[in-house]
Parts: sequence; C-alpha cells; structure tokens
Amino acid sequence: MERELIKFTVDNGIAHVCLNRPTKINALNVEMFTAIDKVIKQIRANKQINAVILSGADGNFCSGLDVKSVANSPTNVLKLLFKWLPGNANLAQRVSLGWQRLPIPVIAVLEGCCYGGGTQIALGADIRIATPNCQLSIMEAKWGLVPDMAGLVALRQVMPKDKALMLTYTADILTAEQALDLGLVTQISDNAYECATLLARKIMLTSPDANAAIKRSINQSWTASVRSLLARESLSQIRLLLDKNRVIAAIRQTKNPDKAYRARQSWW
Repeated sequence: MERELIKFTVDNGIAHVCLNRPTKINALNVEMFTAIDKVIKQIRANKQINAVILSGADGNFCSGLDVKSVANSPTNVLKLLFKWLPGNANLAQRVSLGWQRLPIPVIAVLEGCCYGGGTQIALGADIRIATPNCQLSIMEAKWGLVPDMAGLVALRQVMPKDKALMLTYTADILTAEQALDLGLVTQISDNAYECATLLARKIMLTSPDANAAIKRSINQSWTASVRSLLARESLSQIRLLLDKNRVIAAIRQTKNPDKAYRARQSWW
C-alpha cells in the first residue's frame, strides 16, 4: 500500500503541502490528483491559514502525469476529465487552478524534476522559487497530449504567446536559469525552502484580508477591461476600509507591531 500521497501540516498560519510519491518522482496518479484537490479544499476552509508552501518530496517537485496508471484505465481518465459544463474545472484542472483560487499567497518550491503536470501545478502558485538544479518542461506534446491542467491561465500572464507556443510545441527541458529568463520561475535560490518560508513569514506581517484582496484583484484584473479593473479595486477597497484587520494593520504600524490579526473574512 502506498504511503500518504500528500503531506499536509500547518505551522503558525503557514500550510506546508508536499507531494509525496518519491518512488515515482512524485508522478501524478488519480489518487494524488484527488488528494491535492482535497487539501486545497481544507486550506480554503481554514481561515487561520494565511500562506501556503507547496513542494515535492526527496528533491523533486513532480515528474508529471503517471501516464501508464491513468491511460490504462478508462475509469481513471473519466475521473480526471469529467465536468458538468465545459467552462467548469475538472479534477485535472483544479489541482493547478485551485491554488490560484485560494484567497491566500501560495509559494511553490521547485527542485529537481518539474515536468508536464508538475509544471502545470507550479503555475498555479503565485510565486515559484527554484533550486539551481531544477528542470522544467511543458512536456505534454511528447506524449501526444495538449496541456489541459489550466496552467495556461498563469502561463499567458508570465510570457509572450510565441515563447509559450515554442515551449509547448517542442516539450524542451529548461534549466532553472532558462526558466527564470522566460518568467516561469520567480527566483532561484540554493536554499529554496528556507527562502519560501522567510517570504511567507514576511507576507504574513500584512493583513490577511488585504492579501486576499490583492490576489483576487490582480488575478482577475490582469487581462480584464479597465472598467472591470476599476470596479474591482473600488469594491475591494470599500470592504477593506470597513475591515477590522485594516484597523489592526494601522495599530501594528503605529503602536503595537505584535498585535495579532483576526481570521480572514469569509467574503474573500
């Protein structure tokens, strides 16, 4: 019997999520897709969690889809791809898009292999910190497939269309430096997990409601019309002006830097 596929702990408001199938280089079978989806839902429901660090076990992030385990079972394919409406997210898409839809910052730590579905999951994070030995690839074309895990939602925001097409057509494997130049990763660090932890703690010094509003505003407004952007900014600001955590933020700046924030509001 396979050990726990996702390690999930919470420490001082930071959720630590680790893909944990090291004997398969953390390759994605249906059970792992389901486990990731479940963890995302648990994090969303916990208003005390204000940041997420997403990583992979034993020096690799994720080698992508376990093609053999999925393709050999029509039932597994149906579990991954079924959706009630074409515009909804299916299970395969939720493990990437779900991180973007969380109202809290998500930081991915990328080590070793980050191929195919692994890259799609990483693109769901807000920030990607890679080790120098990390290799990334949009690899689906190698298997005669199209990238279908919603990574394109973020990919179209971090690089020009021609470069995205080139990487997807060729399924080339990129070094961490090449990925940094293309915008696939945010930064490179020899101590990526420590760097991610320090960043998460720094982010948590600001209001969880402000962070939720910032993430929602930027994600939804990045490619939206100016009118939609202006409307979203105004609505978010009105909510924050009435928010108790906004008052606490002011107190932290002027009187008591250690005053604790309240749990994140449910409207985010």
